[in-house]
Amino acid sequence: MSVVRAIRTGVVQVRRAQMESRGAGLARIAHMLLDEEWSEWLPIYAWVIEHEEGVIVVDTGETARVHEPGYHPRWHPFYRRATHFSVHPEEEIGPQLRGLGIAARDVRHVVLTHLHTDHAGGLRHFVGGKIWVSRGEYKRASGFGAKVEGYLPHRWPKWWTPEFLRFDARPFGPFAQSMPLTSSGDVVVIPTPGHTPDHVSVVVRGSPSYFLAGDTSYNQKLLLAGKVDGVSPKEEISRQTMRKIVALGKERPLVYLPSHDPEGAERLRNGETMQVPTGNL
Repeated sequence: MSVVRAIRTGVVQVRRAQMESRGAGLARIAHMLLDEEWSEWLPIYAWVIEHEEGVIVVDTGETARVHEPGYHPRWHPFYRRATHFSVHPEEEIGPQLRGLGIAARDVRHVVLTHLHTDHAGGLRHFVGGKIWVSRGEYKRASGFGAKVEGYLPHRWPKWWTPEFLRFDARPFGPFAQSMPLTSSGDVVVIPTPGHTPDHVSVVVRGSPSYFLAGDTSYNQKLLLAGKVDGVSPKEEISRQTMRKIVALGKERPLVYLPSHDPEGAERLRNGETMQVPTGNL
C-alpha cells in the first residue's frame, strides 16, 4: 500500500486573474499582470509517494534562491509584477526529505508535471535519480523563447539529463493514454495538457485514488466550476482536461491534489474525495 505525503516548499502569491482567467486575448494577459486583487498566500506543494518499489517524488517545489537579486529575470513582467514568493532554505524539498528519513539514493523516480520554476526549483536535490518529464515540455522550456514564457532553464542543474515519458494507447479512465511508473501499475502518469501544452499528472491507484495534479487548476473549487487559469495558452484544451479529471472523480473515489490548493493537505490527511455536483461541466 502506498503512502502519499505533502511537502510544502514555501508559499507564493499571485494575482487573482492568474488563478481564474479574466477577459480574452491581450486583455487576459493584462489582467494577469495588473489585476488589483491578489490571492492569499498559496502553498507550493511537492508530493512524496512511499511505495514498496521505492520512493517516488512528484515535482520538486521551489528554491530559497528566489530571494537572491537577479534570480528571476528583472526584465520579465510576470516576475516583476505578478508574483511574490516566500521560501526558506529549510523548506526546500531536500532538507524536508531528510527530515522524513529519506535520502536522495532512496528516491527511485522524480516526475515533473511541468517545468515552471515552482515545480522544478528543487531539482538540485536529486542527483543520480531518474527525473521524468514530457519531451514536449522539455523542448518548450529549453528552446527559443523559453525565458519569455517564464521558464528558467539556465537555473536547472548542469548535470541534469531528463528521462522522457513514453505514453502508450493504454486508457486510464477517460484519459486515452498513460504510462505506468511501477511494475504493479498502481502509480500512473497521464497527459493533462492545459496549463502548459505538455503538462502531466500522476495518479496513485487505491481506495481512494490520489490525483497529483500539478497546475491543472489552482484549487478543487475552480476545477469543479470549470474555471480555467490565466496561464493556460488554449483555454478549451485546459477545460477538456478538467472535464476528464471530473469524469474520473465520478468513476472512482478520488482525492484531488493540485500544487497550490490551501485545502489540499487536509484533503490528503482525511482521504476526502471529490464530490461532483450534478450537472457539473
